[in-house]
Amino acid sequence: MPLAVYILGLAIFAQGTSELMPAGLLPEMAADLRVSVPDAGLLISAFAIGMLVGAPVLAVATLRLPRRTVLTAFLGLFALTHVAGALTSSYAVLFATRVAGAFVYAGFWAVAAGTAVGLVPAGSRAKAMSVLAGGLTVASVIGLSGGTVIGQHLGWRAAFWLVAGMSVLAAVGVLATVPGGRPGAAAAPSVPAELRAMARPPLWLAYVTTALTTSALLASFSYLSPLLAEVTGLDAAWVPAVLALYGVGSLIGITLGGRIADARPFAVLAAGVAGLVLTSAALGASAHLAVLAVPLVFLLGAFGFGTNPALNARPLSLAHDAPTLAAAVNVSSFNVGITAGPWLGGLAIDAGLGYPSVAWIGAALGVTALAAVALAAFLNGRTSPAVPEIREITSAL
Repeated sequence: MPLAVYILGLAIFAQGTSELMPAGLLPEMAADLRVSVPDAGLLISAFAIGMLVGAPVLAVATLRLPRRTVLTAFLGLFALTHVAGALTSSYAVLFATRVAGAFVYAGFWAVAAGTAVGLVPAGSRAKAMSVLAGGLTVASVIGLSGGTVIGQHLGWRAAFWLVAGMSVLAAVGVLATVPGGRPGAAAAPSVPAELRAMARPPLWLAYVTTALTTSALLASFSYLSPLLAEVTGLDAAWVPAVLALYGVGSLIGITLGGRIADARPFAVLAAGVAGLVLTSAALGASAHLAVLAVPLVFLLGAFGFGTNPALNARPLSLAHDAPTLAAAVNVSSFNVGITAGPWLGGLAIDAGLGYPSVAWIGAALGVTALAAVALAAFLNGRTSPAVPEIREITSAL
């Protein structure tokens, strides 16, 4: 992997910390902003809303601009939104800064994905994407738990200042490593050409799979902090450690998935989503038992993030002649899931079903995602009979 790919992964770490950290600070943020815990959970969905819109819009708007300049500008704007968020005492203003920050983060993701896959051979795309997504995974290991600890001791605003500072440092790294200049005439992307490449039904089935799988994970993940404190009965001081365990599982899952997904994408998807379903159901049934809930949190991260390299790489393989827009719409698909998961979980909590209900919602969404994976493998097998996709799923399950 070129050094620039790892720097882009570190930039995703800086921004991904902001995407995840409210999950560990929901009680503190709710109390300070004088809103309910489900309302505070919507700050995660607010981030997803910004990414949902920002990825395709900014990908198209910046398609022919120098990538280093665009990536640096996005990081600078992201830092400014977090300075504004740290200074406000209004829930509405904070919600707006979350949307705005996510808007440019989505643009960063789309351009960074196109940049990363352009720097490596075609057979290493999933591995390159696993490095980028690995930045988000490391954020779930270090950023989430570290942000939770900082938020608990110094206030949640301190965590926002930390993200702003890391984003500035990431911008310096991007300036130093990502090639500059405009795309050459032969390689210059064309908006009409990228739009034509997007008109492929299997590509949109891949996006549906991404959205369903992500919502299945986020339904449980978004409320892990209050679930562990109120249902499992863990002391608040132990919650960051368990969230870090989730991050360790995520890192292991995405590393293994990244090594296999280029050669066997459907096997990775089938095994990961099936594991996510079983883990979510087990967590819903045993959330009150710490001896079971804690290792299940680890498995939730491992299975949930194990699918990530395949979810990221498959759209790029289906639309290899439209890498920027394909990656952008996939970012939006991830964020459809990130929006839907916490929203559905919040509805269940508001209805009085309790925090374990969010894990059952995750399991149900996972079953739907598994059906989408099976359909995609079947269709792929019909068009490429030499590829034993159905056998891959059978062996994985």
